[in-house]
Amino acid sequence: MPDRRSHRGPHPGDPERFGASRLHTLRRACADLGWLLSGGYAANSSLKLVGDRHALDLRQRQAVARASCATTVAAARAARLQSLGPLPELHVDGFNVLTTIEAALAGGVVLGCADGCYRDVASVHGTWRHVVETPAAVEHLATLLAAAGVEQVVLLLDAPVGNSGRLASLVRELTEARGWPWRVEVVTDPDRELAQRDAVVATADSGILDQGVRWVNLAREAVMKLPRAWLVDLGAPVSQRGSANRSGTEVE
Repeated sequence: MPDRRSHRGPHPGDPERFGASRLHTLRRACADLGWLLSGGYAANSSLKLVGDRHALDLRQRQAVARASCATTVAAARAARLQSLGPLPELHVDGFNVLTTIEAALAGGVVLGCADGCYRDVASVHGTWRHVVETPAAVEHLATLLAAAGVEQVVLLLDAPVGNSGRLASLVRELTEARGWPWRVEVVTDPDRELAQRDAVVATADSGILDQGVRWVNLAREAVMKLPRAWLVDLGAPVSQRGSANRSGTEVE
């Protein structure tokens, strides 16, 4: 059945899956998976082991997988991280950044990850759909980048993803109407393009981050300015019990 949801908000059951009573278990699962990955164990088998041990359902396993990485990987990413500030040009992984902001605006789960990135639970696969929050997400991102002093934004979108042309048209229309210094490129392989370009990139995509790029943590910066975002911080120490509510504060 096609996905006809008009928001990128929480899935049914997410309040229970990611609520206060489950947060300590999810953080423990992330710590366990990170330990296994740091020891060189295979990702898929490690995730199955951890998921079975902590009785996680599929969506919880997806969240744990997206939030975890080896300690050496997190350190390498952190070493190339740049602060968001004045830049002559910033190349943005469009779907990666925008879908996380859309999820945050819609009250969906945003994961705080072991490498410091903020990610939504499920990345875009196959087809992107326009949701109510899409224009607001683009506007929010543009306001943030203008305030940071980014002179030129190059937004890359995946041509193989369904409706990528529709998003490109929307962004171009907003760009012309607002006078933003943006350029939208629809390319076959944004991951390869971003990894090879001699420019600072904005992404939370692990495959790109591990190619030695200079990057800014743009989705995190954007979500942090949304006071009602539902942050589920799985990168926090397992000794910290409680859950982040929709206003971003810790509750027991």
